[in-house]
Amino acid sequence: MTKNALITGITGQDGSYLAELLLEKGYKVYGLRRRTSVPILENIEHIKNEIEFIDGDLLDQGSLINAVRISNPDEVYNLAAQSFVGTSWDQPVLTGQVTGIGVTNMLEAVRLTKPEARFYQASSSEMFGKVVETPQVETTPFYPRSPYGVAKVYGHWITVNYRESFDMFACSGILFNHESPRRGVEFVTRKVTDAVARIKLGLQTELRMGNLDSKRDWGFAGDYVKAMWLMLQQDKPDDFVISTGETHTVEELVEIAFSHADLNWRDYVVIDPRFVRPAEVDLLLGDCTKAKQQLGWKLEVSFDQLVKMMVDSDMKKISLANRI
Repeated sequence: MTKNALITGITGQDGSYLAELLLEKGYKVYGLRRRTSVPILENIEHIKNEIEFIDGDLLDQGSLINAVRISNPDEVYNLAAQSFVGTSWDQPVLTGQVTGIGVTNMLEAVRLTKPEARFYQASSSEMFGKVVETPQVETTPFYPRSPYGVAKVYGHWITVNYRESFDMFACSGILFNHESPRRGVEFVTRKVTDAVARIKLGLQTELRMGNLDSKRDWGFAGDYVKAMWLMLQQDKPDDFVISTGETHTVEELVEIAFSHADLNWRDYVVIDPRFVRPAEVDLLLGDCTKAKQQLGWKLEVSFDQLVKMMVDSDMKKISLANRI
């Protein structure tokens, strides 16, 4: 029997990898798409004809109810959000509405229309913020350090609340940083690999960065979406930390990326105070033991492989775009 899945944020990095995974497993995939004057389908261009799109917005309750009715989902993956931490300081109210209240809107649409559907909420390691213990596990207290992190904490707890209040199969994946060639260029990993490619190809002369000492637990998005799917295949709903269990500094990221292109990063990187955040998260390191033991989840792509994969992808993409 074919299963139906509804994915919000399907045009984003995670949405595209998840859609690929579900299509491979024989699902009928529906994607919630926010109306824009110019459709942004780059990440799913290769599979867009296999997806049924439904127009909707996390801030419009009626459109979400309609989307659930049309898709009649067995599984709902809520990945949509204002997901750039930096922008959350410039647009804190919008971030709270979309990334926080938007989760309630989606949960309520499912509760009213298809309460037996299994629900996945994209929680974030940014909820841990100014960490109170290292490494971070599912029971580590939250201390968010950005409007984005605060909104994600709300989204996380409202998911728990609906699970406990209405007996819904609702899970949250507390995902640590996960990257890929499909990551937006405003995120530090793509900002670095895109710049490396442009510098190597003679299209850029420098890379301006903020805090190089920040440490993150970086994994490959393609590995992490498998954990999302596994969470909704369990007998009981629960929350899981998804991470690599390794930490790397931004400087390490920069060094690997430039070295892969046979460049010395110190010749090109300029520290710019404009890119230092008002409240920085210095160290995030996840312990995913629970996910490995209960879900049988495992990592397949290392940090070194991930960074090189992204540099290679940007070299190819920029070379084609500029006919170099």
